[in-house]
Amino acid sequence: MVGRVLGLAVWHGHYVDGGFVMPLYKHLLGKPVTLDDMAHVDEMFYNSLVWMLENDITGIIENNFVDEYDAFGVQETIELKPGGSDLPVTESNKNEYVQLIVRHRLNFGIEEQVKALKQGFNDVVPHAYVSMFDEAELELIICGLGEIDVGDWSSNTEYRHCEPTDEQIAWFWDVLRSFDTELRARVLQFVTGTSRVPVTGFRDLRGAQGPKLFTIETVPNAVRNGLPRAHTCFNRIDLPPYDSQDQMRERLLQAVENAIGFGLE
Repeated sequence: MVGRVLGLAVWHGHYVDGGFVMPLYKHLLGKPVTLDDMAHVDEMFYNSLVWMLENDITGIIENNFVDEYDAFGVQETIELKPGGSDLPVTESNKNEYVQLIVRHRLNFGIEEQVKALKQGFNDVVPHAYVSMFDEAELELIICGLGEIDVGDWSSNTEYRHCEPTDEQIAWFWDVLRSFDTELRARVLQFVTGTSRVPVTGFRDLRGAQGPKLFTIETVPNAVRNGLPRAHTCFNRIDLPPYDSQDQMRERLLQAVENAIGFGLE
């Protein structure tokens, strides 16, 4: 039923006032989810998996190939592969463990619900009609752009290693004012992971761990005139030093239109 409601909203051009985590849009499009998508769902768990991949876990991690999760108040344990409860995670098999647990958390753990949602959605909007879009574009189709007030945006922003009166910051807001609604939404999506503004405005913007204002950090020692970087878990954009406002506009557009993947802080 929920899938059909979403499909009817799209079909009739009505927007849903709210949004879902990005992996759900991938599911609706039939696209595979990856470790990067876990950052949208559970940032702390994502960080721990990335740490596991980047460090020697010998003598530190004592997990087995199982996933423990809460199922309506009851702790459930499921093997990630046959015999997984007796198979310890080691330095040599940790990559397989990460792949399996991500697949379970983002696919198999909600497989029936996602299948029903997708079926209901495609009953109204056939897959062929949306297959050309990516997950970010599908979010815009379902949720719409909404009104993005740059004045409210700039008034509810934190600044790190910079001041609101700095020339680079003034350029940033001037560039956003020059953008149309769609481009502003893409910048917001690039930095925060969603193109939607809370009903109460930017003061109630949320990050991965709760309320978190939009944040701008200037990075003087970054590659000069390089691309800005986004940290979606923290709603933060890092701005390298630019020589002109036009150059900032060019680099911001390039980053927004070609963004992919996540880093770890």
